[in-house]
Amino acid sequence: MNTVAIVRDPIYLKHSNGPMHPEGPERLLVIDSMLSEFPLKEQLTDIPPRDATFEELAWIHDENYIRRIEQTRESRFTVLDPDTSATSDSYAASLRAAGGTVEAAAAVLRGRFPAAFAFVRPPGHHAEAGRAMGFCLFNNVAVAAAYALRRHDLKRVLIVDWDVHHGNGTMHSFYDMDGVLYFSVHQYPHYPGTGRIDEIGRGAGQGYTVNVPLCGGQGDEDYLFVFREILVPVAREYNPELILVSAGFDTHRNDPLASMGLSSSGYGLLTAVLQDLAEQCCPGRIAFTLEGGYDHTALSEGVADVLQTLISGRGEYSESMDGVGDETRQVTEEVRRVLSPHWKSF
Repeated sequence: MNTVAIVRDPIYLKHSNGPMHPEGPERLLVIDSMLSEFPLKEQLTDIPPRDATFEELAWIHDENYIRRIEQTRESRFTVLDPDTSATSDSYAASLRAAGGTVEAAAAVLRGRFPAAFAFVRPPGHHAEAGRAMGFCLFNNVAVAAAYALRRHDLKRVLIVDWDVHHGNGTMHSFYDMDGVLYFSVHQYPHYPGTGRIDEIGRGAGQGYTVNVPLCGGQGDEDYLFVFREILVPVAREYNPELILVSAGFDTHRNDPLASMGLSSSGYGLLTAVLQDLAEQCCPGRIAFTLEGGYDHTALSEGVADVLQTLISGRGEYSESMDGVGDETRQVTEEVRRVLSPHWKSF
């Protein structure tokens, strides 16, 4: 069995978007409660997070924007956009969220652990270079990818984003470069409105953004089909040196903010595919960071299934395609067609 590094910190509970907001500290509390009773908890090792440095944040974000978020320390409550706010503690939490995700990546890059999961908030994949949005302040996974490229001299990082909402900020962070392959499967049209099939990158990055927009209602078999038909062949051809996962659990069938159909065990199935890829491409090196997920039971069950799979080794996932819907097949075929000039596997 594998030992998995996990990142937690009380500061993450202090960030708030205001009362009754779906992205609240209770999300981490239910994960902590689950972890306290997790049957394989002896295989989990807490590693300390740290604050991201100004330099690390500036690899992804405009310097004036970083200073603007820093200024929120001076106010009890700051509205940053219609969905996203900050308290006087949010800057500290967001620094440590980005730094905690970096430390999760560093733990696997240094060979200390084969896998890691950063339980951080605020989440990050919507945060643009100069804009907070979608509950996100700093783009945690993008900062971690930049860290891997700059501090560990990696040439190829794969980011897999299975959050139900498209990770616009992450996509835009690497849209012009081939050092990061960004793959997203998401509900569309849905917030934030990006993630079309024809958004494939530009310049040196053309072909290194892979978007799979689904209409909603897709379940485990649909997601496995997309992973098998799109992600796996492209990832094998790309041969990443590290896999980072923007793990949103709002694709669950019970999530109140979307209308996908994954089961709790579906997250373990997807993790098994990614773990298999990591073993083939980058000596098992894979690090997860928490994004969305707003049904608390679905969130805790989904996280538990991911951890169970990471600890127990490569899981079993069905090769059956009987339950794959026509919409999924059509979108998958169109993605393959659009990307075929850029990938031999298509």
